[in-house]
Amino acid sequence: MKKKELPYTLSTGTAISPIDGRYNAKTNKLSEFFSEFALMRFRLLVEVEWLIFLSVAVKVIRKMTKKEKTLLRNLYHNFANDEFQAIKYIEKKTNHDVNAVVRYLKEWTSSTSLVDLGEFVHFGLTSEDINNTAFGFMLRGGVKLLNASYLEVMADLHNITIRHCTTPLLALTHGQPASPTTVAWEMNVFLKRLSRQVAFLNRAELLLKFGGATGGHNALHVAWPLIDWRKQSENFIAKLNRIENYDHRFDLFFKFNPYTTQIENHDTYSELFSIIKIANTGLISFSRDMWTYISQGVFVQKPKGGEDGSSAMPNKVNPIDFENAEGNLGIANVLFEHFSAKLPISRLQRDLSDSTVIRSFGTAFAHTMLALINLHAGLGKVYVDTRHTEETLEANWAVLAEAIQTVLRREGVKKAYDLLKDLTRGKAEINKESMREFIDNLIIENGLSKSVAAELRALTPHNYIGDRRI
Repeated sequence: MKKKELPYTLSTGTAISPIDGRYNAKTNKLSEFFSEFALMRFRLLVEVEWLIFLSVAVKVIRKMTKKEKTLLRNLYHNFANDEFQAIKYIEKKTNHDVNAVVRYLKEWTSSTSLVDLGEFVHFGLTSEDINNTAFGFMLRGGVKLLNASYLEVMADLHNITIRHCTTPLLALTHGQPASPTTVAWEMNVFLKRLSRQVAFLNRAELLLKFGGATGGHNALHVAWPLIDWRKQSENFIAKLNRIENYDHRFDLFFKFNPYTTQIENHDTYSELFSIIKIANTGLISFSRDMWTYISQGVFVQKPKGGEDGSSAMPNKVNPIDFENAEGNLGIANVLFEHFSAKLPISRLQRDLSDSTVIRSFGTAFAHTMLALINLHAGLGKVYVDTRHTEETLEANWAVLAEAIQTVLRREGVKKAYDLLKDLTRGKAEINKESMREFIDNLIIENGLSKSVAAELRALTPHNYIGDRRI
């Protein structure tokens, strides 16, 4: 039988990456920032803004009219497939993606009133000035989308803490029954961990390089030696913060790095990715805890109509959202770890090993976004089985051993810890009656006062939760 050929056209069914295939509908928002199309648009943006900057701010070329500046900016504001394909056509001949953008823009000016300024396109710059700045815009957009998804999960966690602020829960340390906690407390631990990293994310800065072929503005300095090009580059990068709907509350802030080789050092890339990686690591832990809580019956999943939980066992409702989140967060973190370790290292002025690595930023962001979407979905499907949590606490009166031995030590009872150890360690039969009997014996054998005994009798696994204010 002749093997069928795959369709030539790329689609969600033929894509190699599940990000562009199976999960495309959930992650395609990132295409606005991390696609090849987006990269070309951001490169064009930087080239256009630099040309305008030379005219308006530095004033080394003639003053542009308002109409000319609008025409230039419309190139990236209205960037569409025709413009993208035109640049890609040039790239086929030049085999240089940045220079394809430069040639496209020069050619465009030749048919406008800006024809006399065509030679000032990309003036005094090198490819990496354009690229690292374009990738700055990519990361800014990606961070904004991730931030929105993190906030969604944070809202889910907050809602659980509100609903279950007093719901007691048996804690497990080493997988064994331990001093009780509350559902709200356990959720709040992860909420605070995530909140901290999101706060760091919202204060993050990205250093950008804009210094010519080897970082010292050589070409610009020789063309106009009396101009402080370092300061002008700083002003230019600052100006870029004010375009593309910049929101100071959520967007990466661009700062000029005056001390670079041909490439920016990428230390701030590592700082940024470390923040995301730490946030993701906390959520991996959360995903595993939720998986465990579901397996124990603490959280119950609401079945969705039409879904199958197993090909063989019709009864199953699998915690697939939390499993999917854990897996995708792991993939994302492997990539972020590689970016952080690789990108700050370069051979002398530069080598191109960073170029292909940087192009995978979108993949790491997409796996993170996919995980956050699944966490949000998973949290929307679960509820706490309070009857189960109450029954579990009632079956574990031995967890009061910590409380009782502490009070006895306060009262000066000798070897209080060992008394409770002998009573409870490894014994499944401890219940309300046996614990009360032990307290009654303490009155007889250790002279425990009736008021302290009453204090101990008032303790239950349901109310021994400590200070769980949130």
